[in-house]
Amino acid sequence: MDPQGGDGGLAFRGPHSRPHEKVKLRKRKSTLYSGAQDKGAGHRRDLLGENIYLVLFTIALRIFNCFLVQTSFVPDEYWQSLEVAHHMVFNYGYLTWEWAERLRGYTYPLVFASIYKILHLLGKDSVQLLFFCQLCSWFTWYCCTRTLTNTMETVLSIIALFYYPWEGSKSMNSVTYSFLVALAFIIRPTALIPWVPLLFRHFWQERRKLDLILHHFVPVGFVTLSLSLVIDRIFFGQWTLVQFNFLKFNVLQNLGTFYGSHPWHWYFSQGFPVVLGTHLPFFIHGCLLAPKRYRILLVSVLWTLLVYSMLGHKEFRFIYPVLPFCMVFCGYSLTHLKSWKKPALSFLFLSNMLLALYTGLVHQRGTLDVMSHIQKFCYNSPNKSSASILILMPCHSTPYYSHVHCPLQMRFLQCPPDLTGKTQYLDEADIFYLNPLNWLHKEFHNDASLPTHLIIFSVLEEEISAFLTARNYERTAVFFHTHLPEGRTGSHIYVYEQKLNGKLNRR
Repeated sequence: MDPQGGDGGLAFRGPHSRPHEKVKLRKRKSTLYSGAQDKGAGHRRDLLGENIYLVLFTIALRIFNCFLVQTSFVPDEYWQSLEVAHHMVFNYGYLTWEWAERLRGYTYPLVFASIYKILHLLGKDSVQLLFFCQLCSWFTWYCCTRTLTNTMETVLSIIALFYYPWEGSKSMNSVTYSFLVALAFIIRPTALIPWVPLLFRHFWQERRKLDLILHHFVPVGFVTLSLSLVIDRIFFGQWTLVQFNFLKFNVLQNLGTFYGSHPWHWYFSQGFPVVLGTHLPFFIHGCLLAPKRYRILLVSVLWTLLVYSMLGHKEFRFIYPVLPFCMVFCGYSLTHLKSWKKPALSFLFLSNMLLALYTGLVHQRGTLDVMSHIQKFCYNSPNKSSASILILMPCHSTPYYSHVHCPLQMRFLQCPPDLTGKTQYLDEADIFYLNPLNWLHKEFHNDASLPTHLIIFSVLEEEISAFLTARNYERTAVFFHTHLPEGRTGSHIYVYEQKLNGKLNRR
């Protein structure tokens, strides 16, 4: 997580300081987006009577727009609001619903239903049950409102499934769906993994196999890859095949394990059950009942889990793209519950919403709250360049300038991966946690290089208390972080501010 605008010119870096550089931050105007959102709301009401294909593209473009605007212009705090989260989850769930309609071979009238209305319609069709499962999934709420490439990977896969040549589908288009898969591959090369079984199925069932390859797959692959090469040539200044570098770093060199590794069975024993949550028993039940036409989706899910299990570094979000596949079986299961359907729906809704609210609003929120606190230094101090922040936490624990929106001098412990092949490589964060007190004395051998503020987890306070007392630091703020502290991560976050001549350092 590199700082925007550079992190080099920090006065408190001590002997490792670089020449001073003025931090330049881009100004963001969230009011512009707010106006666009209001217009979008009015536009949605006009779509109710229009062609369903136009609506699908509108939803897809809105999701693209949400992600692009989120990462480029709008302050991150705006995207934490429940209203924006609701719109993204609703559109994402509705897109899954529309794809399921195509999978069944016919189209329903377009209805933007609330959850209340869906609960009254659920008994009519498994497609609406699929929509409900996707919409109330806690992991959908957790992931799709965050700026993760896995979110775009998932969205593009859903749209591609809409155009995939299912039996009886009226929207099949080989060029369109293969282009969307190729686009997802460019954004994140792992997007191709769930599609390998589906692509082989399409090839096996296609009568004109040579025509499919030469006139559909090859041109689409050539155009998208060429576009990727040109864009990377512009930004890197040289010809760079990013997809190969991605494969080399994560697979051939397996450097992803630098950020943590898990046993081979982790996705089956922990990752997949956690992502599905309380949907898991319904998924298993649906797999036993679903007809043969859905087996390819189950094969795709199992294939994805097997491939990711071969890699050392594992995360929950990596298997997010197969979540909509699983919801097909969950919806099919709920369809056959009959008298137990309403209790099952109530159970799914309550269990997932409680978990979604806890993980979205309570769990590990301290790192966001402390950045909002830091942002106040910009407005409380007439001289913004005088304040300096040192974040003594495991690297990437907090956001950076994306939340501060102010040229404060900030620094966090670095943890770049080793690209030189050293056997005993330690990053800055590892060296610090080996002996925090010794690291602080070496880094700040004189008072002139000290930061005005230190941010630490509560578990570190006792270990560096001698340094804090000797250098006149006083705790000025406490933020709750998690009910489940672990290792270097504490339950609370402390903000320490230096005192000069008996007064807090309000330069």
